[in-house]
Amino acid sequence: MGSVDKTLFLLKHGKDLLIVQIYVDDIIFGGFSHALYSKFSEQMNREFKMSMMGELQFFLGIQIRQTPQGTFVHQSKYTRDLLRKFEMADASPQMTSMSTSIALDAYEDGKDVDQKVYRGMIGSLLYLTATRPDIQFAVGLCARFQASSRESHHTAVKRILRYIKFTSEFGLWYSVNSSLSLLGFSDSDHAGCRIYRKSTSGTYQFLGTSLVSWSSCKQSSVATSTCEAEYVAATSCCSQILWMLATLRDYGLTYERIPILCDCSSAISVAKNLVLHSRTKHIDVRYHFLRDNYEKGMIDIVKVASENQVADILTKPLDLETLARLRGELDVVGEGVDKALIKGEIEGLKCTESGLSSWL
Repeated sequence: MGSVDKTLFLLKHGKDLLIVQIYVDDIIFGGFSHALYSKFSEQMNREFKMSMMGELQFFLGIQIRQTPQGTFVHQSKYTRDLLRKFEMADASPQMTSMSTSIALDAYEDGKDVDQKVYRGMIGSLLYLTATRPDIQFAVGLCARFQASSRESHHTAVKRILRYIKFTSEFGLWYSVNSSLSLLGFSDSDHAGCRIYRKSTSGTYQFLGTSLVSWSSCKQSSVATSTCEAEYVAATSCCSQILWMLATLRDYGLTYERIPILCDCSSAISVAKNLVLHSRTKHIDVRYHFLRDNYEKGMIDIVKVASENQVADILTKPLDLETLARLRGELDVVGEGVDKALIKGEIEGLKCTESGLSSWL
């Protein structure tokens, strides 16, 4: 059993490895040896009443297409069903999920909308973020207004639906050529919440060029400076990386210092310089474990140029050019683009050719 994830089970037999992942009554398993996982399959069928579905192609609404060059994970069918459910299948598409010129507010004097429909839209879109990190921020922002949604909020959600119609075939591409080096990005939008003036943290974690984890959430307390907001975001990224390190250890992988890329020099200085901590007593004590892990050699805080900060997509609305560029950095591509990648026809969109590779 996995030391962190109790639904993960591993069996090592010489150089062979069998991996079993359980979700309620669904099981995904695979390994390096055909004989090993065939034996596991036969034994499970003897012990339990089970249906073997063969090679993994569809799981919990997520479609998986495996090729010798890599794996494409997407929710195209779910997206089409979602658009039909909310009568947006014939709506005009949008090229971005949210306008950069409009900031959502409470709009207490605005026209009320059907709360049940609004919450249904949000819930459906939240599940779609399992393979679409490019809509994570927009959906999370709209989700803050479920208790008192107005027409303006409903319009914002409809724009997200129009965007996913434009990108309905998009998903995550995982190349077999990706390394297993671990890398984190952290960013924040200081005081981005117009109601409570709380900041938004955005974090990404990569295994090589493969995006495996991401988060966009409002911080629990008000940050009094950009430095503090960035520091809190980096702390959140550090927490996730420590969890991933413990999980990857179950697979027999070990790492030294894991770089966390941050575009705020002040936050980096606070994490590395003990003297500056006398000036940051207003930052909650629990966030100072970032420096503790830096001193232990678990992580390293590295400066990255703002234009190369891929976590920007999780903290604020972006213009079309920036959105498309960062989306490519994350290997969020359409199925048609993916087929071209497999054939090696569009080298420029490969994440291994992007700015991300310079940090690996």
